[in-house]
Amino acid sequence: MKQLMASTVISAYALLSAQSLVAAEIEPINIPALQQEAKVVIKTLAGNLGSELKHAAKAGGLPAAIQVCNTKASPITQAVAEDKGWTVGRTSLKLRNEHNAPDDWEKTVLKKFEKQAAAGANLKKMVFSQVLVDDAGNKVFRMMKAIPVGDKCLACHGSKIKPEIAEKLDVLYPADNARGFKAGDLRGAFSLQKFL
Repeated sequence: MKQLMASTVISAYALLSAQSLVAAEIEPINIPALQQEAKVVIKTLAGNLGSELKHAAKAGGLPAAIQVCNTKASPITQAVAEDKGWTVGRTSLKLRNEHNAPDDWEKTVLKKFEKQAAAGANLKKMVFSQVLVDDAGNKVFRMMKAIPVGDKCLACHGSKIKPEIAEKLDVLYPADNARGFKAGDLRGAFSLQKFL
């Protein structure tokens, strides 16, 4: 009798486990919730980086802000990523820092953003997301949000950069390709991913 009860309990447990596994596999992915979570990550990164840049610019002018961007942007980004549980970065088709080079998926999305911008789409609202399966079979949510060039950006990314700013950029970013923008251009995008 005890053996029959134990067998029944084990069978019931196995059945429940199998049902839970099936439910987990067919449970839909909540894309809007992931997009909202990613937007919070972006807001946090933009706020933290922007705050550092403003403090540096106030204390030592734009050359100091450029130095902060060069030395602190990556650690700030990494800290936000670790805190929020996402992989996050910034990329562009016109790089200043070659370490931010886009992968193939990011290049494709950036080119879509360029076409949409050329057709008059609002860069501030431009977002693309997708669930992909990586080479190891893991599902990953990826999202990019466009970064438009603002008026303040032109001091370092425009076509009329002051000589002392250009000199600092040349020293820190010898392969800089992120100049000549106009306000409203597509500067690049925030790129995020999270394993599901």
